Amino acid sequence: MRYASSVTDLIGNTPLVRLNRVTEGIGATVLAKIEFVNPGGSSKDRIAANIIDAAERDGHLRPGGTIVEPTSGNTGVGLALIAQQRGYRCVFVVPDKVSDDKRAVLRAYGAEVVVAPTAVAPDDPRSYYSVSRRIVAETPGAFLPNQYDNPNGPRSHYETTGPEIWRDTGGEVTHFVAGVGTGGTISGTGRYLAEVSDKAVRVVGIDPLGSIYSGGTGRPYFVEGVGEDFWPQAYDPSVVDEIVAVDDAEAFAMTRRLAREEGLLVGGSSGMAVAGALRVARDLPDSAVVVVLLPDSGRGYLAKVFDDEWMLARGFAVDAPPPGPTVADLPRRDLVLLSPDMRADDARAVLRDAGLPAAPVASAEQPVLGEVSGAAFSDDLAAAASDAPVSAVSRDPLPLVGLGTPAADARSVAARTGIALVTDAGRPVALLLSADLPTSEGAPS
Repeated sequence: MRYASSVTDLIGNTPLVRLNRVTEGIGATVLAKIEFVNPGGSSKDRIAANIIDAAERDGHLRPGGTIVEPTSGNTGVGLALIAQQRGYRCVFVVPDKVSDDKRAVLRAYGAEVVVAPTAVAPDDPRSYYSVSRRIVAETPGAFLPNQYDNPNGPRSHYETTGPEIWRDTGGEVTHFVAGVGTGGTISGTGRYLAEVSDKAVRVVGIDPLGSIYSGGTGRPYFVEGVGEDFWPQAYDPSVVDEIVAVDDAEAFAMTRRLAREEGLLVGGSSGMAVAGALRVARDLPDSAVVVVLLPDSGRGYLAKVFDDEWMLARGFAVDAPPPGPTVADLPRRDLVLLSPDMRADDARAVLRDAGLPAAPVASAEQPVLGEVSGAAFSDDLAAAASDAPVSAVSRDPLPLVGLGTPAADARSVAARTGIALVTDAGRPVALLLSADLPTSEGAPS
């Protein structure tokens, strides 16, 4: 009989599969390393056992203890798998952009989930890093694995992922491509491949546009699990030969293509990695062998990347755009933004001069959606003290409609509050007033 003694024995030895359709026009061989076949559904399964083994060995985690970690979901699942086997409680703090599907997966494994805001600085007490540290301080017997700085994360990939790629390509790999998040995967795998090939393997990191690895400031983006707004110690920049930035729109388009054309249902960070890998591969000779790591499954993103309504509302393209007129065909107002620290009287004057009932509140002059924190309405501003900051009277953000949203749907959305925020590729670009919109018969509503 052949069987595993426990589910954790199934971690690793993930397969390589050749990409055939999305690589049209590329001579090089592009192989995807399919990490979603790990039992927890992602490459993060690999680091959990190493981190927990070291914590037990060093006395940081004792029987009956609690594992607390800030995570976008996948590391939490890997840690939960090990915790189940060893009797630990788990508390995971996730940023609010993490999908409901992924939060539900963590709870299904028996973990407790705490949600923290994404669009705050790492040292802000509300950030998921800070909240995790506070929970550890308040919980007897708690241990923070800290995947961002823990050397056992990269070590796991040095000991397993790198050797697997070298073995399965027969030493023919010429390029290793992976998204960069904590930096552990690319640092550990890349170091092994560089050493075993005497630096013949080129290591390429793929980064979301806006993240610091590719020269950004850490401003928000939609792709989950990759990019950072600070420099983790798990990342070794000396291993990485090149960083390629990929924006959300390109990442999501490739993610959907991988499902439709290659039969690979993967997450947005995988689409990002493949989009970057194809840029690299396009200029390579036919003899090159590019291995791109796909970190997780798309099952945790069904309500986001694979949901047409979610994509359209944020201004991203979908496979089959709805027929008929869209928001792009409707009358729109110029975008007006209010800053959180603007005085209520000044903000009300801005709205009055623009003839608007409300406007988005944003922390940047040319924001991405993640920097839009709310909306301020004229009535609320009038009732506030004249010198009160706009942030004190802000409501939830305005409902979203993308330029490609069907006109009939946009009317319904704008009718909820009288105004909606128009988006294009994850950025606010205009405002849509219900009062400006024609009815289905062509008359103003």
